[in-house]
Amino acid sequence: MKPVRTITATALPLDRSDVDTDQIIPSDWLKRVERTGFEQGLFSEWREDPDFVLNDPRYADARILVAGPNFGTGSSREHAVWAIQQYGFEAVISPRFGDIFRNNATKNGLVPVEVSEETARSLLFWATSAPTVEITIDVLELTVLSLQAGVKADFHLDTAVQLRLLAGLDDIGLTLDHTEAIDTFEAGRPAWMPSLA
Repeated sequence: MKPVRTITATALPLDRSDVDTDQIIPSDWLKRVERTGFEQGLFSEWREDPDFVLNDPRYADARILVAGPNFGTGSSREHAVWAIQQYGFEAVISPRFGDIFRNNATKNGLVPVEVSEETARSLLFWATSAPTVEITIDVLELTVLSLQAGVKADFHLDTAVQLRLLAGLDDIGLTLDHTEAIDTFEAGRPAWMPSLA
C-alpha cells in the first residue's frame, strides 16, 4: 500500500444515493481468483448505458469519485474497493459511507472522505458543470479544498486510520512493524508450546 498525504485531482460526479457494493461491482465479478482486472467490472451494469457518467470522456483522468449519501452499503466485498482503485480513483467523497465499505477502503489505501451533504452537493455541482475543477484532499490536515469551487471543509478519520494511510501500511505492514517484539516473544516461549519458528 502506498502512503497517501494529499490527492489533487479532478472528480467524477456520481449523483446517486444508496449505491451498494453490488452496484459498484456486480456479483458475477466475484468468481475471479486473481485480484486484478476488476476495473472492467466497476459499475458494469450501469456502464451499459452510453450516457452513464463513467462513459463520459471528460472524466477520463478523474482520480476522485464524488457520490451521494450512503455510498458502499450492502454486502462486504473488498472487490468493490479494488474495482474503484484499479479504475484509477484514489478517494471517494460522500456524506455517508457503509461501515464495512469504509473499513475495507482504509485497509486498502482508498481514502473515504465523509463531508456534509451541503459540501457534497457543491462538489457534485462543480464536478458536473466544470469537469476541470480540481479538488485537494489532505489526509494530514483532514481537509477538502477546491478554490475554484469555493469549497473548504474538514473531514474525520480515526487517528489510527489516518496514520495507516499516511504511512501506507496495510494489516501485514502493521504487523511487520512489530517484527522485533514478535521475535522476542517467540524466542521466550517454552519449547513444548507451538511456535512460528
